[in-house]
Amino acid sequence: MMYSLNSDHLSRVELNEFAETFIAQRLSTVTGVAQVQVYGSAKYAVRVQLDPGALAQRGIGIDEVQQAIAQGNSNLPAGVLMGPNQSFTLQASGQLRNAAAFRQLVVAYRNGAPVRLGDLGNVLDDVQNTRVMSELNGRANIALAVIRQPGVNTVQVAEGVDRMMELLKPQLPQSVNVETIFDRSVSIKHSVDDVKRTLLLTLGLVVMVIFLFLRNVRATIIPSLALPFSLIGTCSVMWMLGYSLDNLSLMALTLAVGFVVDDAIVMLENIVRHIEKGKKPLQAALDGSREISFTILSMTLSLVAVFIPLLFMPGLVGRLFREFAVTIGVAILVSGFVSLTLTPMLCARFLRADDVHAHNEGRWRSVERLYQRTESGYMRSLGWVMNHRRIAIVFGALMLVLTVGLFLYIPKGFLPSEDTGRLSGSIEGPEGIGFEAMSAKVREVALLVQNDPNVKFVLGSVGGGPGGGGNSGRLQLTLKDRSQRPHVDDVIRLLTRATSKVPGVQVFFRNNPPINIGGRRGNSSYQISLQATDIALLYTSARTLEARMRELPEIEGISSDLQVGNPQVGIEIDRERASALGVTATQIEQALYNAYGSRQVSTIYTQTNQYWVVLELAPQFQRDPAALSQLFIRSNTGNLIALGAVARFTRGVGPQSIQHSGQLPSVSISFNTRPNVALGTAVDAVQREARAVLPLDVSTALSGDTQAFAQAQSGLLALLFVALFVIYVVLGILYESFVHPLTILSGLPFAAVGALLTLLVFGKDLSVYAYVGIIMLIGLVKKNAIMMIDFAIEAERAHQMSPRDAIIEAARVRFRPITMTTMAALMGTLPIAIGYGAGGESRQPLGLAVVGGLAFSQLITLYVTPVVYTYLDEITARLRSRKSRTAESTRREGSSTPVPTLGDQQQYT
Repeated sequence: MMYSLNSDHLSRVELNEFAETFIAQRLSTVTGVAQVQVYGSAKYAVRVQLDPGALAQRGIGIDEVQQAIAQGNSNLPAGVLMGPNQSFTLQASGQLRNAAAFRQLVVAYRNGAPVRLGDLGNVLDDVQNTRVMSELNGRANIALAVIRQPGVNTVQVAEGVDRMMELLKPQLPQSVNVETIFDRSVSIKHSVDDVKRTLLLTLGLVVMVIFLFLRNVRATIIPSLALPFSLIGTCSVMWMLGYSLDNLSLMALTLAVGFVVDDAIVMLENIVRHIEKGKKPLQAALDGSREISFTILSMTLSLVAVFIPLLFMPGLVGRLFREFAVTIGVAILVSGFVSLTLTPMLCARFLRADDVHAHNEGRWRSVERLYQRTESGYMRSLGWVMNHRRIAIVFGALMLVLTVGLFLYIPKGFLPSEDTGRLSGSIEGPEGIGFEAMSAKVREVALLVQNDPNVKFVLGSVGGGPGGGGNSGRLQLTLKDRSQRPHVDDVIRLLTRATSKVPGVQVFFRNNPPINIGGRRGNSSYQISLQATDIALLYTSARTLEARMRELPEIEGISSDLQVGNPQVGIEIDRERASALGVTATQIEQALYNAYGSRQVSTIYTQTNQYWVVLELAPQFQRDPAALSQLFIRSNTGNLIALGAVARFTRGVGPQSIQHSGQLPSVSISFNTRPNVALGTAVDAVQREARAVLPLDVSTALSGDTQAFAQAQSGLLALLFVALFVIYVVLGILYESFVHPLTILSGLPFAAVGALLTLLVFGKDLSVYAYVGIIMLIGLVKKNAIMMIDFAIEAERAHQMSPRDAIIEAARVRFRPITMTTMAALMGTLPIAIGYGAGGESRQPLGLAVVGGLAFSQLITLYVTPVVYTYLDEITARLRSRKSRTAESTRREGSSTPVPTLGDQQQYT
């Protein structure tokens, strides 16, 4: 959170006093607040501005003034007088309180007359740092940033801070205005509220799907009860684990709505099928649950196994999705338990044979007739496919090749841009620009931004904060409500175009990511760092790479923290002459720091705070290097020596600062991606240029968001293969077979093709969220195959059916539950795929991947899985036959070997 204090009547010093000693201290007591930072600080200080001419005229060195101030302003304990009957606390008046008192301070005596501090220059009531500018919409302000503790609930902390601020406002002067510049909890609450609405919409859609297929209220209620039980059980486990309802956990619950009913639907449909055969509800529940329980167990465990690798994945993505994986995994386990226990019991108790048969009659007859025609069409087409199995296998192989091609072709992204209503900007001026000139440029840019109809607040500042140097300024923008403006990315383009007209400065805007990755602060969102032991080679290479990057069509907003053209004045000490005159190098540097460093030479202590006493030369003697010769230093012999007598001054340029990474000098070049260009494409282009132009002695490394993106890409690809392996192992254990898991997983390429094609059609990158959606598809798509293969295996064993007849019968019997569960999952994910509401754009790739993959694979796997099942069964039969023939041949060869007689045995003996 960030607040602004401004007033038309109070000075910035008075506002700062209220901010630091009154508001910040009380806000710090709110539970969950780690720190309250004050930006645009105007803390009170006594500023001593010396006149070098007055010092020289009276024969006083600047170091003597420093010592006089330090010794004349004292705050030491004096002790206590202890009498026989009474004690007295001694309180000396060594502490000076303000500029008026410091003006009377005696620095030295000349000709028997005291030389006071006020005689040597100006002594002012001022601020500690005069090179700080902070304005909100053109008005001077003091900003308060509230930082929460790690791991605490942002919304709860923000509510506590707001309550405390409401209590403090009546105690402030009426002329003080308090504005809430930014409140992160607002966007969080909006996002959470939208996810809740999405959750309710998903519940309604899933229940509607169940009702349309079963067309019976009782039958619809039974699997629908798995929803509240699963969600309540999941929330209970989340509470025990200390999780909170954030965007990721709520998204997991929303996705789970489409999955948790799958097991209950399969159980109910199987029991209803037995009732349709004429069995009593109780007997149908017993027989149906016994028949389908292993199928449900296999679907549940294999689906949970998909999320196991997420729990152990390191790095940012692992921390980001660990809670997501636990939440959705627990929901699936609870739903499996409910489906195996509560659902059969409810079926036995509440289902009626008349209701089950009635759902095909009356007003629902047309719906049932449509379903039967669909099933008949499917069976006819499946028969044709089974007669042309080679075509299906070739088609499956092409899909596998297409999956690899699409994966290589699709643009890669990291975290989708999320509109939180906040922007940050940086203004970079020429190196060596003065504070007043830079402040004027920031005001000019801020005024242009303020006039934009999409902007509510503009906080412009120079100095007094982290990052940047004297030639940089910062902007913090609060945008208007989302309903009153376009998306934040469009706002950035509008503001960039408007501010590009300001001469002499470069303006960069960036949308703060939803998760702060870290890394060196840059003007743009992404960075690449260069390192070398040779600073000259490093700087030359950085300039070359920056120039080449500006020519790349994939990126924009290129800037570098390499600033080596800052004007400098070199002071070369003539050590021999200085030694002869009794002046040391330390004395020279101390005198320079006293004169030009705004040095704190003493402290004023009060009951509530402490304030600086700052020593420097008067401003008119700090504007030109020629004034350096007017500085005098007291030598060890007692004489005043002019600085120009012991040093030479040279003008030049040099680095404003030297950045380091891992103890080596480094340069970071930041950039943004152009519209409709994926981060992966931009990073590949930058790395390609770096390899082409940089010498071997200069190393490169991605940093910040760019580094996290590269790690996520490699980590998620490995996670995909690990998830496949884990599912294969789990299925292999459940089926005690190496072959059946391959049949079950044969539909995965179709799901991947559907997901990747959907992302391409809607112009979405393969981001972290989309990756997670594809991993979820692994668990969803195989459920259809499990239902068919379980039935086929049982049909072969119990009814002695051929593999072909068994899998065709399995496809017919399981067509309805497969269609129901797929439609339920689609309806459960569809609201996320639409991307409605605050933060919906970040969740949308996940929903699109799941919806597209499910819709495409549902159609294809109903045909390909039976073909793969029969082919693998034939291969297994051939291998079994070859193994049996080999064993029989070995047995015959062994039986034809002559058996030694008793005499032979004696002979051998």
